[in-house]
Amino acid sequence: MPTKALQIPTADGQADAFAAFPDRGDRHPGVLMYADGFGIRPVLREMACELAGHGYYVLVPNFFYRHGPAPVLDLPEHIGEEHRSTVFAQLMPMIEEHTAERALSDADAYLRFLTTQPEVAAGRVAVTGYCIGGLLAMRTAAAHPGQVAAVAAFHAPAGADGPDSLSKITAQVHLGHAETDITPEALGELNQVLDDAGVSYTSEIYPGTVHGFTMSDTDAFDPAGLQRHWDRLLPLLGRTLASS
Repeated sequence: MPTKALQIPTADGQADAFAAFPDRGDRHPGVLMYADGFGIRPVLREMACELAGHGYYVLVPNFFYRHGPAPVLDLPEHIGEEHRSTVFAQLMPMIEEHTAERALSDADAYLRFLTTQPEVAAGRVAVTGYCIGGLLAMRTAAAHPGQVAAVAAFHAPAGADGPDSLSKITAQVHLGHAETDITPEALGELNQVLDDAGVSYTSEIYPGTVHGFTMSDTDAFDPAGLQRHWDRLLPLLGRTLASS
């Protein structure tokens, strides 16, 4: 699967990124993929290549680029429980500095870049994300209703910006929640907000999962949860991007 290292011009500099896309000369629907808080690393490259293998151009930006190029954090090969306190001590200040204002400014730049790549087909794009990246995906969809046809967020605080933000989304939505991240009651409340906003969505708790279940380099990894993620994401992209 071809990959390419890229630099995305933003209002605050250059965001390093990589793209994965099919090994064919034609153009492909674009997908913006936001990493989890641990950032770009081998597992994200593998997931982007997996998605690209289904016929998509997948752009993965380093949204912590203001702190340096990826890998921004010095991560172990496997992010186990014994590493969490050290990693999170470095990670949380960067998350706190990545304000909604910065996220939206960056989203403008990422979408502008994605949609002008020569390998990307004309039409609307999809956005997907994990953990904090899922929140960034939802913000991107809300801010760009005319450009984003589908948005998916996994083990993410997807409704953290409140009902007003969700009401701006016109994309089709899938939310895959970890069992430890949301109660059935809170899920019902979130889904009611989406219903009231007229959003076309699926939103479900993935059984037996904990926060971070898609990431194979963490203790949270759940193979069944990752497969369920693909089983939800791929049909969503197929429905929305094929007709964009």
